[in-house]
Amino acid sequence: MTLAGRVALVTGGAKRIGRAVALQLAQDGADVALHYRGSDRAAQEVTSEVERLGRSAVAIRADLRDIGQIRRLFDEAGKRFGRLDILVNNAAVFYPASVDTATEDHWDTALDTNLKAQFFCAQAAAPLLRQSGRGVIVNFASIGGLLAWPGFIPYCVSKAGVIMLTRCLAKALAPQIRVNAIAPGTILMPGDPPEWEADYIRRAPLGRTGTPEEIAAGVSFLMCSEFMTGQVLVLDGGRTLS
Repeated sequence: MTLAGRVALVTGGAKRIGRAVALQLAQDGADVALHYRGSDRAAQEVTSEVERLGRSAVAIRADLRDIGQIRRLFDEAGKRFGRLDILVNNAAVFYPASVDTATEDHWDTALDTNLKAQFFCAQAAAPLLRQSGRGVIVNFASIGGLLAWPGFIPYCVSKAGVIMLTRCLAKALAPQIRVNAIAPGTILMPGDPPEWEADYIRRAPLGRTGTPEEIAAGVSFLMCSEFMTGQVLVLDGGRTLS
């Protein structure tokens, strides 16, 4: 399915999975509004890559913990492109916090960034997506929202919330806007602890971790699956089976 003529906004699009998603959507034909918080150089590099693919791109800086900045983000994207067809809520934080170590700040940061921001981004995007007539939202959950990781309690709870948020939004925004979630397994990047890979390989039936490009391909699938809404696409090499 081609996304030619459509516009996508990807939060957290400067690095890691968000970067791969932005480039995949551009390869599929979409113009891209790239949100980032602090990675100025990386964001500009991705916009340049999108433009080399023949698509238009803009990088917009915003702190998604601030609702006012979320509204500005979508206002700027709407003015730049005149429309919005796709929202990918990718931006997230991930850090250890157990029952013994979790602080109020851990909870506030996880819920504000991973859950509340996804809702308020959807709220801000909804008027533009309705005008599109074929609006699509993809929320990034995680297998951490399906499995109980006692060393990452605020993170797991925030991602479990994303799954329910996805279902609520799918009902609230239908039929003009489809809303689905994607739940990746471990996707290792340079600098991640090597023990994460060893543990994942041991537990996942496919015997490996995934790549950002494989997750981006899942997002691309959700763009073209037009009879699908309110669902969670799990891409984890079978990890949740064990």
